[in-house]
Amino acid sequence: MSTKRIKADTARGVSALLKEGKPGQHAVGNGLYLKVSAPGIGSWFFRYKIGGKTRRMGLGKAGTANASNKDPLTLAEASKAAMEPRTHLSNGLDPLEHRNELQRQKETASATFDSLAADYIAAHRVGWKNAKHAQQWENTLKTYASPVIGKLSPGSITTAHVLEVLNKEDFWAEKPETASRVRNRIELVLDAAKAKGLREGENPARWRGHLDKLLPRREKVQAVKHHTALPHSELPAFMALLADAEDTTAKAMQMTILTACRTSEVLNATWDEINMSAKTWTIPAARMKARKEHRAPLTDPVIALLESLPRIEGNPYIFAGARQGRPLSNMAMLMGLRRIERGDLTMHGFRSTFRDWAGECTPHPRDVCEQALAHSLGNAVEAAYRRGDLFEKRRALMADWAHYITTAPTEKVIRGDFSKKSG
Repeated sequence: MSTKRIKADTARGVSALLKEGKPGQHAVGNGLYLKVSAPGIGSWFFRYKIGGKTRRMGLGKAGTANASNKDPLTLAEASKAAMEPRTHLSNGLDPLEHRNELQRQKETASATFDSLAADYIAAHRVGWKNAKHAQQWENTLKTYASPVIGKLSPGSITTAHVLEVLNKEDFWAEKPETASRVRNRIELVLDAAKAKGLREGENPARWRGHLDKLLPRREKVQAVKHHTALPHSELPAFMALLADAEDTTAKAMQMTILTACRTSEVLNATWDEINMSAKTWTIPAARMKARKEHRAPLTDPVIALLESLPRIEGNPYIFAGARQGRPLSNMAMLMGLRRIERGDLTMHGFRSTFRDWAGECTPHPRDVCEQALAHSLGNAVEAAYRRGDLFEKRRALMADWAHYITTAPTEKVIRGDFSKKSG
């Protein structure tokens, strides 16, 4: 006994095919097809040939309406939807390209710089090292770009608009570093708009060969401000002051200076990164500026400091903060400097102090000093051949550094004290 083949050219046939749920494609007629994916689930598409190529154009869902399958099309509705692409085809138009062009026009009409900037940040947020970077993007564009170009469509933004952003209230002259970042961010957003087909032509925020002919280089406008660094001759007295404190912030500052690491690397350090027996601290690539794992040798003073710290249950961080499961605040060390009346300094500046001391007072090679700071080698050829991390040589360098800053005479007087507890 043979089974009668169910056809999709009637409402009853469509219902039967969907109920059966056997995956397959079923011709309705005149290019309209029903695709069944599973029981109760399907979709409609229009199949046509143009330029010798067969193409498919989705028309909508089929099946039973429910929370996951909203507004499915009936056979009658799908047949009506297929009439438009047939008309375009008879007029020599590719229905799918025509629909895509209408969608692009709709997006172009509704897109603004602000909406595209939000899309760009959302798309790249996962690839940025921390949430702070995304926040900086949002804040700078909202403050400087949005008042001028935020409501404009990407295709209407001109060089004059970009210059208005950069020259408003002497922005380029007064805050050249921030202005340069804003310019670059505008350029990236407009590049993304072009990639989406929402603008054409040259990017009005491009620097090389464009804005560099209209604005002075930021280095010429204002000298680069380096992080204030304490002279290395004064550092032993400073370390003696920190060593007298039992404050968690002071201990974090000591470890930052002893390892010459960045403050974020120290504050986010966890106990499982430390190998006490090997005297090694392995910082994962995700937390390094260069996105490359960094091994830091731990000197005896660092080991002693770590052994003096309590391990807080439920908190993996070496320098535990007041909040459960969180590290010390990223403002803690800055506030620590202010408490000892050294607001003129920055913690990052101690990396410069280390580099000055290593270059002026020791015979350690330049590349060893640069590796200690986790700096990328400037010469690409040198970097290609330098496969090791000079770990043992760096261990010797950091031992010399620790000895100098913890045992050298402390002739200079350092202001303030850590009598007021925090962290």
